[in-house]
Amino acid sequence: MKYLVMLCDGMADEPFEKLGNKTPMELAKKPTMDSLAKKGEVGMVKTVAEGLKPGSDVANLSVLGYEPAVYYTGRSPLEAASIGIDLKETDVTLRTNLVTLSDEENYKDKTMVDYCADDISTEEAKEIIEFIDEKLGNEIFKFYSGVSYRHCLVWAEGDMDNVSFTPPHDISQQPIKDYIPKGSAVEPLYELMKKSYDLLKDHPINKARIARGKRPANSIWLWGEGTKPILDSFMKKFNKKGSIISAVDLLKGIAICAGMKSVDVDGATGYIDTNFEGKAQAAIDEFKNGQDLVYIHVEAPDECGHRGEYENKVKAIELIDKKILTPVVNFLKDYDDYAVLVCPDHPTPLNIKTHSSKPVPYIIYNSKNEQESGVETFTEANAKTTGNYIEKGFTMMNYFLSK
Repeated sequence: MKYLVMLCDGMADEPFEKLGNKTPMELAKKPTMDSLAKKGEVGMVKTVAEGLKPGSDVANLSVLGYEPAVYYTGRSPLEAASIGIDLKETDVTLRTNLVTLSDEENYKDKTMVDYCADDISTEEAKEIIEFIDEKLGNEIFKFYSGVSYRHCLVWAEGDMDNVSFTPPHDISQQPIKDYIPKGSAVEPLYELMKKSYDLLKDHPINKARIARGKRPANSIWLWGEGTKPILDSFMKKFNKKGSIISAVDLLKGIAICAGMKSVDVDGATGYIDTNFEGKAQAAIDEFKNGQDLVYIHVEAPDECGHRGEYENKVKAIELIDKKILTPVVNFLKDYDDYAVLVCPDHPTPLNIKTHSSKPVPYIIYNSKNEQESGVETFTEANAKTTGNYIEKGFTMMNYFLSK
């Protein structure tokens, strides 16, 4: 039996005026998703439990079958695992975004112009993070470069109980004064953020980016604090050999911590310019190499939601269906038994440009157990009409594997 999970990050949405009061899922041409929905089980699942922040960390852990209330220790430690950082029990890690801030004189008066510094390249970002570590790193603070705008700070003997941070994608185009780090232990961290602006505003890479019409990566932004993660082995938990295919460190880190195989794909970016075909081929290769379950994570719908790019969000869903889901499902048809789970991790509504903790639609299709779902197209509204509801998202993986 082969199992495919197609995780469309942030795909779920709400009716949007500029899309004729429809959602991107309602407008997108996605024949393979729709055909699976017609012959499978369609419903809604609560991937983010009450009281938890609706991040991709919590939501993807839930979809993978790990109860966040038990296993979650923070976002950045999972990303640290992907980078290869050997964490101590007393370390605190923080996601370090390279962002674009406006140029007011006082740091607190600046505005979050762009949470990803115009999708800065990994090569440019690596040079900037190494420069920041050279200037600001010490025996307490150590910076590590990751992918694109996503990086990591390790805080030795950190105090996670007395800090509070805001994800930069939650405050796009907003003044940062109400969202600067809070708590009795944050002053040295806030100082790092302020000093980074002074160091980066005239950095040669940023001067070159501005000359090319790109936004500069003129500050770091800290958030996503956490401590060393401990996940049970996916193999021991579900008796399945699993692989995760993703462009982002978070999912790669989850794979490593869960003892799953993390698969790199050349040209995978985490945005709509990602290598869709490469991800499909990587999944097919993993199945050929004997893996039982392949979890394909595509970040593009989420990034488009954060940026308010409504046309691109529709396009991202169509590309996932055409260039990943269709060829992989066609390949799986050569097997006697296969099952497919399609779902977002959380909604990223265009009207708020950030994550929501509302339930998301899902499809569970089993080649040996086809059924008439009563659903013609896979949409949020249609999924609600079925009455199928999984209240605890972390139970869905076991349900999927045993159905």
